[in-house]
Amino acid sequence: MREISVGEVRIGDKSPLALIAGPCVIEDAEECFRIASHLKTLTEQLGMSFIFKSSYDKANRSSVNSYRGPGLKKGLEILSRIRSELSVPVLTDVHCQLDVEMVAAAVDVVQIPAFLCRQTDLVRAVAERARVVNVKKGQFLSPWDVKNIVEKIEKAGNRNILLTERGTSFGYNWLVTDMRAIPIMRSFGYPVVFDATHSVQRPGGLGDASGGDREFVPCLTRAAVAAGCDALFLEVHPQPDRALSDASSMLPLDELPPLLKEALAIRQAINPLRGPEPKT
Repeated sequence: MREISVGEVRIGDKSPLALIAGPCVIEDAEECFRIASHLKTLTEQLGMSFIFKSSYDKANRSSVNSYRGPGLKKGLEILSRIRSELSVPVLTDVHCQLDVEMVAAAVDVVQIPAFLCRQTDLVRAVAERARVVNVKKGQFLSPWDVKNIVEKIEKAGNRNILLTERGTSFGYNWLVTDMRAIPIMRSFGYPVVFDATHSVQRPGGLGDASGGDREFVPCLTRAAVAAGCDALFLEVHPQPDRALSDASSMLPLDELPPLLKEALAIRQAINPLRGPEPKT
């Protein structure tokens, strides 16, 4: 198992459980900064490593009328400010090959969205330019199919890879999570992240938007940590119901501290060598 370095954050091998978190999409620069600052303080108190996540553009919205984000230039300026002023690593996703060079220069981790994980040209472009690549496993893929994506990235010369489980399509507008995916994907030699909030989505379930069942986020989070994931991916918001994207699946910020304490306690119980005891 490789240990992946993202700035001072270490993920994989015997490293402590890490957190990748933030709002689904950048809605307002100052609110985004406040969320990042809050998350940094919380994770420092808990002794967790932290990577901030948000999107400058959501290109796969259900409806043409849905909010997509501030766009490439303004969005990267906001993410760069968070990165420099708070001294935290930053992750964002890229949907277009033309954006890759600018995105890779501005953030620490470039994420390949689940729907695009088999797009070879996009995967190669990200692999050739990004410091670290995070691949979301497509809802349509088995965990063993991810090995082919890993090989594409490796052949492009990049071995700084994170693999993210985020549920599997089960009929229409429904996702299920097979926790066997975590050890299967870890067997490819790279750390595995569990995305608990996208795993409770109902894609297109509201007709012109995706629905979700956020009440199951804690359950799946606990199960994934017990199954051996190396990091958690959680989209959070001060008031998810007013969020402009993924309102039904994001976790309220005030519900995050007890969930992380539970996750750290489970990690400590199953493998004391992979992380400190949770702080109270």
